[in-house]
Amino acid sequence: MEIGNIYIKDIQFGEQTIIEDQVLFVNKQELEELLQADEHLASVTLEIARPGDSIRIIPVKDVIEPRAKVEGDGGIFPGFVSKMGTVGRGRTHVLKGAAVVTTGKIVGYQEGIIDMTGPGAEICPFSKLHNLVIVAQPIKGISPYEHEGALRLMGLKAAAYLGEAGRTVEPDERFPYELPPLPAYETKYPNLPKIAYVYMLQSQGLLHDTYYYGVDVKHMVPTFMHPTEVMDGAIVSGNCVSACDKNTTYHHQNNPVIHDLLARHGKELCFVGCIITNENVTLMDKQRSSDMVAKLVEFLDVDGVIISEEGFGNPDTDLIMNCTKIESKGIKTVLITDEYAGQDGTSQSLADGSPLANAVVSTGNANALVTLPPLEKVIGNQDMADVIAGGFKGNMESSGTITVELQAIIGATNELGFNRLTAREY
Repeated sequence: MEIGNIYIKDIQFGEQTIIEDQVLFVNKQELEELLQADEHLASVTLEIARPGDSIRIIPVKDVIEPRAKVEGDGGIFPGFVSKMGTVGRGRTHVLKGAAVVTTGKIVGYQEGIIDMTGPGAEICPFSKLHNLVIVAQPIKGISPYEHEGALRLMGLKAAAYLGEAGRTVEPDERFPYELPPLPAYETKYPNLPKIAYVYMLQSQGLLHDTYYYGVDVKHMVPTFMHPTEVMDGAIVSGNCVSACDKNTTYHHQNNPVIHDLLARHGKELCFVGCIITNENVTLMDKQRSSDMVAKLVEFLDVDGVIISEEGFGNPDTDLIMNCTKIESKGIKTVLITDEYAGQDGTSQSLADGSPLANAVVSTGNANALVTLPPLEKVIGNQDMADVIAGGFKGNMESSGTITVELQAIIGATNELGFNRLTAREY
C-alpha cells in the first residue's frame, strides 16, 4: 500500500474541478447538481471555510478527506461510493489539507461546531483545513435515519468527486506500507514486541452507527482488519454522538493510532494488525463481543494491545470488558478514552472501571467549558447551540457569544488522540 499526499493550500470555485499550484478549484454547479440528485434532499449549496476565516460551522454532521484510488483493487468508500472489493492495497492519492464538511438542518442533538478562528479553533483539528462545506436541507417528512443516510452518502460522494481531481497529479510525498502475511512478521521481527490494536466502533443504534464496507457494525462480530484498509475509507462514520469524541470519517481515514504504530513497525515494535469491534447495548452482546475480542487477541499471540473507545457512558463498559478479559490472558493493555468529569473536573470520569485498567491515556474532560466569541459568518444555524450536546439553556448572548462544553466542539477530545489538547503541570 502506498499513500501519495497532494498538499492543498487553498480551495476556490472555478470552471473546472482541478488542482493547480496546490489550489483545489471546484466546479460549484457541477457538484451541487450531483449531490442534489438525491431525492431525500430539498436543497444543496456549497460554501468555503479557510483557516483563519471568521466563520462558524454548526451543526456539523461529518468531516471527510478527499481521496482517489489510483492503483489496486477496489475504490474509495467501498460499499457506498465504490463497488464492493477489499481495499488497503495499491496506491491512493490524498488531498492533504482539504476536507468536506456536511451541515444543514440538525439530524440528532449530538452534532457539533467548527470555528475557523478564535478559542474554538485552537481545540478543533478541522479549523486548520481548507473546508468545502455542504449545506443540505432535507425534504419535508423525512425520518432521522433517512436524513442521516442522505447526508452520509452526500459527503462521501463529494469527497470522492474532489479526490478525482488528484488522480493524475504527482504527489508531494509518498508513504509505502508493507503488507506481508501474518506469519512473516514472526520471522522478520522475532525480537520485537508484537502489538495489536483493538479498534472500538460506535454501534449502539439510534443514530449511533458506524459502517465497515457498507455494513452497520452492530450486525457484526469482532473482525481482523489490516490497518491500511481505513486509508481507503473501509470505515465510515454514520453516527450523531457527542461531537467532541465522535470519530468522523476523516478520523478513520487518518487514524493516528494506526499511523503511529505503522511508523514504529519494524523499528520499536511489530504491529500485527487491528481487531475492529462494536459497542453494544445489552449485557449479553457486550459479553459476546468482548469474549471474541479477547479470543482473537490471544490467537494473534501478541505481547500488548492498544484499545481505543468511541463515545462515553454505556461504551465505558465495553472498554473495561475488553481490557479485563485481555489482561486476564496475561497480555498488557493501554486504553485511550476521554473523561466526563463534570465542569469542575471532580466527578467520576468513566462509568466503569477495573484495577486491571492501570494504563490509561486521557484525551481530556469533555465537560470543561469554553466561551466562543461572535464570528462574522455562520454556515448552518447557530440557533442550535443551546440544543446540541454540550450546550444548555441560556448559553447564548445577544452579541453572538456562546458558552459550551468541549463536548460541542468536533474532535475536541477525540479518543483516537486526534486532538489538540494537552496537559500541563503547574
